[in-house]
Amino acid sequence: MKSRLATLSLLVFALSYSSLSLAQDAAKGAELFKQCIACHGEKGEGNPAQKAPRIAGQHDWYIEKQLQDIKAGITRKNPVMMPFLSKLNATDMKDLAAYISKLK
Repeated sequence: MKSRLATLSLLVFALSYSSLSLAQDAAKGAELFKQCIACHGEKGEGNPAQKAPRIAGQHDWYIEKQLQDIKAGITRKNPVMMPFLSKLNATDMKDLAAYISKLK
């Protein structure tokens, strides 16, 4: 019985997590990413000359956390990115992260 309950719990968690991740609008993220291309490149490959790291293929949760931290300016400070991040709300960051995580 415990095994069935554990399996059912895991299934419910997996389904709810996947629906959250699918709720992000990667198409909107692609539109938002156009502002990032100048430094991070068309495919998110980064640009060492501008100290812009490769961001393509990072996990969406990681990208979103970095954007939040930079925007908050407490744990990460990046004056170059602030003009762009100041315009983004939480949903924009999720959409942008969803798109960037799919780049290769």
